[in-house]
Amino acid sequence: MKKIKTVDDFNFENQTALIRVDFNVPINELHEITDDTRIQYTIPTIQKILSEKGKIVLISHFGRPKGAPSKAFSLKFLVQHLSKLLKITVNFFENCIGDSTIKKVNELKYGEILLLENLRFHKEEEKENENFAYELSKLGDIYVNDAFGVAHRYHTSITILPKFFGEKKCIGFLMKKEIQYLNQFLLGKGERPISVLLGGAKISSKIEIIENIIGFADYILIGGGMSYPFIKIKGGMIGDSIIEKNQIIEKTLKKIFHKYQDKINIIHLPKDVVIADSFKNESNTKIVPIHSIPNGWMGLDIGPYSIKNFCKIIEKSKTILWNGPVGVFEFSNFSLGTRSVAKAIANRTEKGAFSLVGGGDSIASLKMENCEKKISYLSTGGGAMLSSLKNKTLPGISAIIL
Repeated sequence: MKKIKTVDDFNFENQTALIRVDFNVPINELHEITDDTRIQYTIPTIQKILSEKGKIVLISHFGRPKGAPSKAFSLKFLVQHLSKLLKITVNFFENCIGDSTIKKVNELKYGEILLLENLRFHKEEEKENENFAYELSKLGDIYVNDAFGVAHRYHTSITILPKFFGEKKCIGFLMKKEIQYLNQFLLGKGERPISVLLGGAKISSKIEIIENIIGFADYILIGGGMSYPFIKIKGGMIGDSIIEKNQIIEKTLKKIFHKYQDKINIIHLPKDVVIADSFKNESNTKIVPIHSIPNGWMGLDIGPYSIKNFCKIIEKSKTILWNGPVGVFEFSNFSLGTRSVAKAIANRTEKGAFSLVGGGDSIASLKMENCEKKISYLSTGGGAMLSSLKNKTLPGISAIIL
């Protein structure tokens, strides 16, 4: 953290802070926010700057409008929610570059805040475009990146824009926390036993993580679609279970098994699974050993023995990281494994363990059990969290250091 400037390194009096936030929040069909964690976590950064009588210009993306303005993807719906959280009026402008936008920023008084329209209404945002970055740079004196959720993206406002601010660039409090907590794991500094639970459908995005953490983790629990490639290379029958068909994945997994033979016993796979004859909630189900799934059936959740085993490991852990569900938890009949894990992590945290949970599905399952507030820290970026766990410096952080 020493090389990275934070908002604490600046006094924002009479300065305009251009803050890149990640307000790409989930909404329902009524356009109502269903989870405002990302917004809540940016409030301390905003309040610090406002308290010093700085101007604030907020820039963010929302959804995938494909480079064209669209009412469905406008950020205007955030104004009321932000104003309520900050207890001041949040102004809004329907563009994020151009003379009219600059005029709007200049009219803003110190101690006031302006939210600009969706960056992705301009196709240049996702193309690391120098001209677009230059236009955005006219809107502030100090660049602040507090958007951990997109810090792994090579997008204009993340990697190119900071170049125009020289020494006057930094990260916000949200980014600082994310980096600090992830470093606790990556440096193996957490109190032992350290347990890492990885789930979700794709193993390709997490193989590097397994290689990176196998040297310091005490337990690596693997569930969801991620577990089936392991079972397959061990000669098990996985039926029609979801699996990434990739020979490179199989070769890499075999290499891990060979390279870390003395450590392989720390990897815990499910022993039993709930299988179904179709990919829907109302399908026929039964519980079988994970290595004996018949053709025409697919594993959709971890079974009761595996739930008990995973929870037993969680209960004796003192540092826990979780990313990805262990089953198709959005189907109620296949959500027990993920919900049980969520409750076990929350309960262990209440007893003194440190827990870090990331990824939209994992956080959603915590909310199902009303235990998201019992977790030590909810990471605001699933993809960024995964990139960090591969021991890679995120592009958004590199852009601040340089």
